[in-house]
Amino acid sequence: MKVLHVITGLDMGGAEQQLRLLLRRLPAQCEVLTLTNPGAVAEGIEADGTPVTHLGMTGNRDLTALPRLTGLIRGGGYDLVHTHLYRACVYGRIAARLAGVRAVVATEHSLGDAVIEGRRLTRGVRTLYRATERLGAATVAVSDTVAARLRRWGVPEQRIHVVPNGIEAHRFGFDPAARALVRTRLGLPLDAFVVGGVGRLVPGKRFDVLVRAVTQLPGVHLLLAGEGPEREMLRRMAEQFGSGDRIHLLGERGGAVDPVTDDRPGAGPDIPGLLAAIDVFVSPSPDEAFGLAVLEALASGLHVLYGSCPAVDELPQDQAPGARRFSPGVHELATALRELRRRGPGRLPVPPVVRRYDITRSAEALMSVYEQAVAAAPARWRSPVAVPPPQGRAVALEAPGLSLPDPARPPAPSQLSNR
Repeated sequence: MKVLHVITGLDMGGAEQQLRLLLRRLPAQCEVLTLTNPGAVAEGIEADGTPVTHLGMTGNRDLTALPRLTGLIRGGGYDLVHTHLYRACVYGRIAARLAGVRAVVATEHSLGDAVIEGRRLTRGVRTLYRATERLGAATVAVSDTVAARLRRWGVPEQRIHVVPNGIEAHRFGFDPAARALVRTRLGLPLDAFVVGGVGRLVPGKRFDVLVRAVTQLPGVHLLLAGEGPEREMLRRMAEQFGSGDRIHLLGERGGAVDPVTDDRPGAGPDIPGLLAAIDVFVSPSPDEAFGLAVLEALASGLHVLYGSCPAVDELPQDQAPGARRFSPGVHELATALRELRRRGPGRLPVPPVVRRYDITRSAEALMSVYEQAVAAAPARWRSPVAVPPPQGRAVALEAPGLSLPDPARPPAPSQLSNR
């Protein structure tokens, strides 16, 4: 089976890293096309042996990308197109249908109650998503929570398949040598109580709550890995509270840096190294689609405090005894951290939840979705006469009664009747 993965971008991110892990295990001939930003993950995917094409899309309203994408799909002779992330799902489903591809599958990685990938769920976003979703054969939800949200949006039950995210648990096993070395390199006392967090530095992740909580705990350090528009604000906040020397903003941390052997000037820890160095992991986001960072922390034997994690919440409590949900407030988080510090958390056995979400199982489940989608699809979609011109106000396809709105224009009232 020949599969093209279409994704919005390939810089650091949970969905991007998940794609790379899956590509290593899918028993299919895969290629990748990124609409924008072929960053660190693109380099990793190519190093693994999977080709990556950059479409060069300039923004959400770059409709000139649609005919280019359609042509690349048509010329590739793919059996299936798999789209990832909102923009790629919208454009990729349309282009695949226009190209006459046999089957289209999309994965919904980041659908929250109020946002999708940090984008507010406006009426226009919902309308365009639902209209293009009907062009595919199946939509994959990364958790039961996301599947329930898709059903509330009106996606038919038979089109929804739950394929949880997965991790390579062995990569995050606790390494005492890495703990000592990372702390030494970062100038942290070996006996300090250190809190950690990982994620995009955007408002929805609520890392401001984490920073404020740590500033209230004298002597406690925070290692925060990630980039985003809130980085400078978080730095200023730490300085304002007199904690700039205890709040360490590490920037993006990938999987390429070995904390034990990398001697490059300024090189910092990768995520396994960061997890080895800390005592407690905190994920303050109140609205997550899965919770990959929480799982990685649990695989390292850490106590975890989180605001939202469907991967844990959907299972019995004994599957993740070291994980505890907290109310998303500074006082509540500071109190929980203070109590863990008093007890001296230590390392825990790796909990059953980690084994449940093994990436090999995820790849097997996804391949089953592919096989069903290809088997159920007609030998070839009926090809349209031509790809719509970029300046078109709508994308008209050969499906009864379906016309997709222009993503650059607000939807008409008639398009909003089934929210």
